[in-house]
Amino acid sequence: MDTLALALLALFASGWFVLAGADVGTGMLLPYLGRDPGERRLVIASFAPFFLGNEVWLIATAGVLAGCFPELEGTLLTGQFPVLVPLLAGWIVRDLGLWTRGRGPGRRWRALCDVAVTAGSWSLALAAGWLLAAPLTGRPYEPAGGPVAVLTALAVAALFAAHGLGFATLRLTGVPYERARRLVGRAGRPWHSLALTAVLLGGLPLAAGSTLTPGSHAADPATLRLLVPVLLAVTAGMVAVQAWIWRLFRHRVTEPSYF
Repeated sequence: MDTLALALLALFASGWFVLAGADVGTGMLLPYLGRDPGERRLVIASFAPFFLGNEVWLIATAGVLAGCFPELEGTLLTGQFPVLVPLLAGWIVRDLGLWTRGRGPGRRWRALCDVAVTAGSWSLALAAGWLLAAPLTGRPYEPAGGPVAVLTALAVAALFAAHGLGFATLRLTGVPYERARRLVGRAGRPWHSLALTAVLLGGLPLAAGSTLTPGSHAADPATLRLLVPVLLAVTAGMVAVQAWIWRLFRHRVTEPSYF
């Protein structure tokens, strides 16, 4: 059971980086892809149907940690608390910007929400890189510092942005699409870039997790026997819903959404 729990933890963590990385990366580049209010609405419409479903994978990661690896979860929360604050703050700010963008009074409000989406997306990406820097450098239970932490955070954020660009080339139309395609390059098919960055982003939490030895911090067998079958059922539902959403919104966006 502990092996299955570990596999689920890896799946959820990698799933968040790959799936949420697409909407976070696109949000990071909102000022570049959308130069006027209409273009920015189109860019937001490209990832708006996905971001809530993608966030579920991060919640599931935290749930598996708390339920199946409680000792590890407590140690990580305590040791990485300074890193989790900007990550959660970025998450909240970005979601507030998305949810309230179409509900405020006028153009200035929407511009402020666009800033919140961009700033929150950058905070999420940089904090994720900072969080990964600690285990990747062999000190997983305290925040990484110095040039290594800065370089890792910037590299991971750049990877998020590249992933968002690949996603944008599959979803956008018109001038925003041309801007994304210009940076991605015109060699090969549009999905090649997204596939490459998905592999790289999905591998990051696996590489970082290998230094944590979560198997040695697993809950007692009775708890795992109770939780793992439930988690397997939840996972099947999550995958099914995710596949349905991506199929439903598989076409390129041609008009703004309600956001």
